[in-house]
Amino acid sequence: MRNQSLVTEFILQGFSEAPQLQILFFILFLSLYTVVLCGNSLIMEAITFSSELHTPMYFFLVNLAVMDVICACTVVPKLLDILVAEKRSISYVGCMAQIYFLTWALGAELLLFTAMAYDRYVAICQPLHYGSMMSPKVCVTLAGAVWGISVLSAGVNACLMLRLTFCGPNLVNHFLCEIPSLLLLSCSSIYVNNIMAIMADIFFAVLNFLLTIVSYGFIISTIQKIQTAEGKWRAFSTCSSHLIAVTLYYSTIIYTYMSPGSSCSPEMGKVVAVLYSTVSPALNPLIYTLRKKNVKAALKKVLMLMVEKL
Repeated sequence: MRNQSLVTEFILQGFSEAPQLQILFFILFLSLYTVVLCGNSLIMEAITFSSELHTPMYFFLVNLAVMDVICACTVVPKLLDILVAEKRSISYVGCMAQIYFLTWALGAELLLFTAMAYDRYVAICQPLHYGSMMSPKVCVTLAGAVWGISVLSAGVNACLMLRLTFCGPNLVNHFLCEIPSLLLLSCSSIYVNNIMAIMADIFFAVLNFLLTIVSYGFIISTIQKIQTAEGKWRAFSTCSSHLIAVTLYYSTIIYTYMSPGSSCSPEMGKVVAVLYSTVSPALNPLIYTLRKKNVKAALKKVLMLMVEKL
């Protein structure tokens, strides 16, 4: 490789050096990781095997659950490793792979939130045309676009990172390999990377955020026209879970990738990264099921089947 990096591994600083805190962090993240895997797996099984949940909203929710698992599996296993290992290193190849899969998962989730916002817009604002506007063909096309665009974008960002040379410090002030943290360590020009990062921010964060806001603007306007309070609440309850998940996710992503480097506290950056890489994937199954009786019923059936098999 002509542009082979001189750095063969990176050192992840992680969290506190105090041994007692390391143990607490290990227990915390292991618990969150277990919740992510179990919660999202149950959601996927419940929706897959329950015909009542074969609707566009839950189709996109299955895709979101898959991306949540990919995101957590990209970050948490290595985090658990550095919490118990004396040497907190990650290979150059491993670091680049983590960047690729993390960028892919984050981009796909932002696009999925937009697709889900569009689904709620059609359901509330265009209910008579819902069957045609959100047909199975349309849903599959949207999901295919989400996966295709996010994979392509992650590939471009990973290739741009691979062309950089790392010949100096290799201490990453983070618990994961992330583009903003790695760019600070490069000893070659990062001009192209910065341009691509800005373009990705505009497309994935700004554009999708605006589309989501516009969708909810129309939704709120339509809900306001409903005469009864019960009707308004019923209409709003169909999209409240999605609105909560979107608010949590966008607030963390925008802070990480769009705030100026000088204004970002490294420790606050770690907290925000924990929110979008582990906490959000753990909460999404709860957010989307707590107030949905049909999902609870499907989950109960799945759990009963699992108990019978055991």
